[in-house]
Amino acid sequence: MVLWGTIVNALAIVAGGLLGSVLPRIPEGIRNTVLQGIGLAISVLGITMALKTDQILTVIISLVVGGIIGEILKIEHRLQRLGDKLQQLLLKKGGTGGRGSISEGFVTATLVFCIGAMAILGPLDSGLKHNHDILYTKALLDGFLSIIFASALGLGVIFSAGPVLVYQGIIALAASLIAMALSDAALHEIILVVTGTGGVIVIGVGLNILEVKKINVGNMLPALVIAALTVPLKPWIVDLFARIVNPM
Repeated sequence: MVLWGTIVNALAIVAGGLLGSVLPRIPEGIRNTVLQGIGLAISVLGITMALKTDQILTVIISLVVGGIIGEILKIEHRLQRLGDKLQQLLLKKGGTGGRGSISEGFVTATLVFCIGAMAILGPLDSGLKHNHDILYTKALLDGFLSIIFASALGLGVIFSAGPVLVYQGIIALAASLIAMALSDAALHEIILVVTGTGGVIVIGVGLNILEVKKINVGNMLPALVIAALTVPLKPWIVDLFARIVNPM
């Protein structure tokens, strides 16, 4: 089944989040150090991803156009509001916000789990080859990371399984439908460009965790779609530009 790897990934996040939320509260000093370590590691991961492509101009264009779209759609604000509504719902039912803000845990975990290279490559492999090995590995990593996030940020982490299920599921289903329409070379180029663009966004996530500077990384998510569309549309764009420059 095309979605099996994604389903396993989402369940691992829920299981890890539940386990982390019932562990003894981590002292603030340890929590801060752990989060700083995670932030540094995520930043390094983002740099590694960004260096996988040499099409830096495409990455920049994708980030600029995607960022404009994200700001117009107010994606990060909507994610924050969704997290706040989840927190209010739990409080009405007699629950608590956990060790941290529900919205903080939800938004942070959603961005981390959805923007990694494996979040792109995994569902692509599931959709194209029905091979879930990458997502099985990602499930182990996300499950472990959700334990740490939940113990530090609270129960909101488990709700990130929803966006992961939808995001990766859409990629897997779309990949299974368009696989026959793309050559292996074109598909490989798309993966590299999207991974490079995602890497820059992941760096922003790391900086947010480190509290170096507040970056609206949620509003940059459309850049991943722009990057994916740029590769197959590149010949048409180049031809259109050539016609504008040299109408004769």
